[in-house]
Amino acid sequence: MKGPAQDPRGLIVEAYAISGIGPEDCRSIFFDWALGKKEGTDAEAAAALLAHYGAAHPDHPMTALLREAIDAAARPGGRRGGRRGRRVE
Repeated sequence: MKGPAQDPRGLIVEAYAISGIGPEDCRSIFFDWALGKKEGTDAEAAAALLAHYGAAHPDHPMTALLREAIDAAARPGGRRGGRRGRRVE
């Protein structure tokens, strides 16, 4: 099964097709999808996938995970780390 352009390997569409899939399996599939992405931001692609699949599958764990990814990208990041982040003045 092949999905939209944001899912060229069809991982997300396959997750939606698996009957009884749980949140842990969806998370694993999502990470595989994110690591295999070549272009664009994850939040933009997740939003496009949510728009494509979300309305038809509102209670699916992948829908919830895509919403989480979009929300997490919208939140400002915390401390970035590195020497300056650890240094006490």
